[in-house]
Order: sequence, then C-alpha cells, then structure tokens
Amino acid sequence: MHSLQCVLQVQRSLRWGPMASVSWLSLRMCMAHSSLSSTTCPNPERQEDGARKDFSSRLATGPTLQYFLRSASAPQEKLSSEVEDPPPYLMMDELLGRQRKVYLETYGCQMNVNDTEIAWSILQKSGYLRTSNLQEADVILLVTCSIREKAEQTIWNRLHQLKALKTRRLRSRVPLRIGILGCMAERLKEEILNREKMVDVLAGPDAYRDLPRLLAVAESGQQAANVLLSLDETYADVMPVQTSPSATSAFVSIMRGCDNMCTYCIVPFTRGRERSRPVASILEEVRKLSEQGLKEVTLLGQNVNSFRDSSEVQFNSAVSTNLSRGFTANCKTKQGGLRFAHLLDQVSRVDPEMRIRFTSPHPKDFPDEVLQLIHERDNICKQIHLPAQSGSSRVLEAMRRGYSREAYVALVHHIRESIPGVSLSSDFIAGFCGETEEDHVQTVSLLREVQYNMGFLFAYSMRQKTRAYHRLKDDVPEEVKLRRLEELITVFREEATKANQTAVGCTQLVLVEGITSAGSQTLKGHVLCRTTLKDSSAYC
Repeated sequence: MHSLQCVLQVQRSLRWGPMASVSWLSLRMCMAHSSLSSTTCPNPERQEDGARKDFSSRLATGPTLQYFLRSASAPQEKLSSEVEDPPPYLMMDELLGRQRKVYLETYGCQMNVNDTEIAWSILQKSGYLRTSNLQEADVILLVTCSIREKAEQTIWNRLHQLKALKTRRLRSRVPLRIGILGCMAERLKEEILNREKMVDVLAGPDAYRDLPRLLAVAESGQQAANVLLSLDETYADVMPVQTSPSATSAFVSIMRGCDNMCTYCIVPFTRGRERSRPVASILEEVRKLSEQGLKEVTLLGQNVNSFRDSSEVQFNSAVSTNLSRGFTANCKTKQGGLRFAHLLDQVSRVDPEMRIRFTSPHPKDFPDEVLQLIHERDNICKQIHLPAQSGSSRVLEAMRRGYSREAYVALVHHIRESIPGVSLSSDFIAGFCGETEEDHVQTVSLLREVQYNMGFLFAYSMRQKTRAYHRLKDDVPEEVKLRRLEELITVFREEATKANQTAVGCTQLVLVEGITSAGSQTLKGHVLCRTTLKDSSAYC
C-alpha cells in the first residue's frame, strides 16, 4: 500500500475510535513503517489495540494526581531561554537574530523604559544588534502606552510614518519588520493587526521572552502575536541592559500588575494581576548597578509599595497587612511574605552612596514602618508620590480609590510629621464621570491646601474594559474637561512655586547627568529630593 494511503487509512480508523487521543502515536508508527523497503502497511485495528495497551500500561505506572498537586504548589523556576527547545515548526538557528539591527522606541511611563531594557536584553542574547539609526534598522519595535486615548493616537500616527519607511525599503535588503510591544498590544490585540497590515509582531507586557520566536515567525511573512497575561512572570532572571551607556540612574522593576481595580484605570487589564519579584533577585540587580557606578536607583511597580515577596516559604506566615490609617483595599488583603519596608531597607543597605527612589505607590500602602525607614535612612530620597486623583470624596468613591478626602489629608499631615521637609507629588484627573463644578472646586482647594512640589494632571480619558466603561457615563463635555484641567494646572503652578521657594538659599545635593549641549560648560542634573548631606544634620 502507498504510504499516503496508509496514513489516511490510519487516520480514518482512529477518527471514530475511543483512542483518538493517541492518533499521533499510531500515525508516527505507520509513517516510520512506510519508510522501510516493505510496501505493506500494518493492520490499523491491531496497531490501535497495541497503542491502547501501551497507553494503559503507561497510565498505570505514571504519576498520580497528588504528584501534580505537589508540583503545582510551589512556583517552578523558569529555565533560561538559552536552553529552551525551539517550537517544532522552527529550527534553532531561525530563533537567532543573525546580527539584524533593532531600533527601539519607548512611549509612556517608567515601567515602559524598564520593559525596553528587558526586551533588549532578551534580543541581545539571541544575536540581534542595537541601532539608534532608524534608517538602518531591520526591526523596529515600539514599546507602547494605553493609559489615555492620546497615548494610543501617538502610536497610530507613528505607524503611518513607519509605513512609508517600510514601503521604500530596497528589495536588496531584508524586509523591515515592525512590532508593537506593551500595553497597547495587550489592550487592542488583533485590532492592530487588522487595522495596520504592516505590523508584523505583537507582544504584550508578559511576552517579551517570546520575541525571538515572534520575529522568526514574522520572517516567513506571517503576522505573529503573543498577548497572554501571566500570573507569575516578573522577568526576575533577566538583567535589563541599560539603553544609555552614560546613564547615572536606572529603573529596577520590583513588581508587575495591579489589583486595585480603580474604575478609571486600564492597568489591571493590560498588565495583569500583582506579582512581585524575589527580594534576592532585586538585590542582585541593584548590586550590579552599583558596581557599574550608577548613583541612583528607582524601584518600579504599578503599585510599588504593595510589594509582597511570597517566594520564601518561611516568610509566608499569616502576618496582618498594615494599611495607611483610614484607608481600605478594593481586593482581598493578602497575608504574609516579605513586604515593601523590608525590601526598601535591604536595597538602601547595598550602597550607602546610591540614592533610592520608588514609584508609583498607592496612598493606602504607607504604614508607619515605611515612613520611619524613609526618615531614618540617609540615602532614601525624602520624596513621596501620593496620587490623589480628586479632592472630592464623592468622586473618590466613584473611582474606587479606597479613601476619602479627609483620610488623604490626614495622611499628608502624618507624612510631613514623620519626614520633616519631605517633597510631595501627586496625580489628578479632571472631568471624571459625574464630576460636578463643586467636585472640581474641592480638587482645586486640595491643591491649595497640600502645596505639592510636583504634579501630573490630565483630562479624563475613558478606556474600554475598565469598570467606568461598563458602569459609568462619560458625561463631562470635552471642553469642560479641558477648562477644568487648565484651572488645576494654574493653581498647581502657583502653589508649587510657593512650596519650592522655601528651598531658596539652601544648599542642594544634585545628581549631575551631563552637559546641557555640545561645547557647553554648563552641567545639567536634578536635585536628589532632600537626601541628607554627609557631615550635615540638616536637610538640603
């Protein structure tokens, strides 16, 4: 019998049988037999019976349910991508970059800057080269943001520009591949591929390890995507590669995702649930950065001060979680694990000459032990980001922030009492769903009352998938949002000027980052936010 007829006969015999799940085994046996000099095919019924007996015997001697339950109880350490086998449809050498040049563009928050460094570390190990020249790039990757509609529109505009570049690509060169990475890829998924056919690769925030495979698939002319969110991916074993060799500071991601589920926020849907890196891996990264001569490290997370390392079993006892006074959590409070105060203490001990910052926190996660540590440790910057979002308790409730205006103001006073001279910054949203003029006036009054040193203010932009999208109405007209935003910005600048004038005549410790321009002798840098000066008992 012809080998193809043999294969079809085996498939037909297995299609209706109770052992269809082992059809691949019988098929492989049949194909192997057909490659021999004999032209006869094994009897399919006899072969199916043999496969069934073989399967039954292996099932009887195989692992029990308890084995799998025990294996799943402890998180398995990821193997390095260098030792993983390629998928069956790719050869190992197809996963290699073969010195193709990658151009990376980063949009959005500090987490995206860190994600860019992680993605580049993975691609570099696969044999890709980095280029800062867009014209010579073989691969262009955009690390994107979805927090507001304007952020996404920026990417759509950029893709139109890159489309022309891809069209003009010389046939003598390898085809130009374009990829969308990060939150926008996670939120829009196939919409991007359908809308922009020139996009070759999509990778969500938890899929950067898969970039070599995705690019290999794209080389065949197909679009490739991986937007699966993970419950445990933290890239703890990936050492980010600094994108600027002359950098004096670095971002260190300590946790990913967010469980707060504020009604306006897309982050839980683009970056998944909260999970934290092991403390040991964070300390190792900080030590390496210190050895490289970096002077400042910023610990990163969507809710950075809710950090909880549960990787060490001995620290998983049910220790109660302390929240800021008067604050509540939207999700079930977790217990045990090594908390943010422990991590901050350990990181600050790595190098007393290295300044430590962290962002972005949630006001609910500032227990006294964190505030006391910031006050006592000289190299932890005396600066706290305290996102308020609104000055109206009614709007804060609609946002599901877990606190009232009164509780927030009480926390501000407590922080300033615990850390004299502390610098405060905040986030505010103008024109959230149902916000009235009275609500807006209360936000203006909060800005005047607190006098922030720095602020980030935006008009509300409704995002699909959020709780607000499903349950609230975006009923504040756009022109009203913009007018309220302008008023908030004006008041913030007035009050920030008053707050910052208190530093006039004071000696400030500055982190020098370079010169202002070529040929200039003027240095540029930023103030280290009231870090204690050596040999001085006063805050600068």
